[in-house]
Amino acid sequence: MSRRAVSTGGAASSRPDVVTVAVRVKPGSARVRVGGCFAGPYGSALVIAVNPPAVDGRATEAARLALARALDVRPGAVTLRAGAASRDKLFLVTGEAAELDGRLRRLRDGAPG
Repeated sequence: MSRRAVSTGGAASSRPDVVTVAVRVKPGSARVRVGGCFAGPYGSALVIAVNPPAVDGRATEAARLALARALDVRPGAVTLRAGAASRDKLFLVTGEAAELDGRLRRLRDGAPG
């Protein structure tokens, strides 16, 4: 599930888009992996497996960093919107929506690049 922030007017149109990404986090995994789809409460969610356990926000932070790496954006462009204490999360990602949507589709659905 993705949502684009729509900007209107001259100079504002050069601002990057904000895309909402539904994520299902699998903490305590043997290896970090980003890919796959899970039908979660926020719709079709990207699955992110991370090493840290779900303690003190460590898995959430690891998922945020893994998502940034997978989408090829800087870590500061990814922020948590909802789900701090849940495996099902919503992240806001700042970047160009068309590129992000394509990358997300490939990661979530395994579509060819």
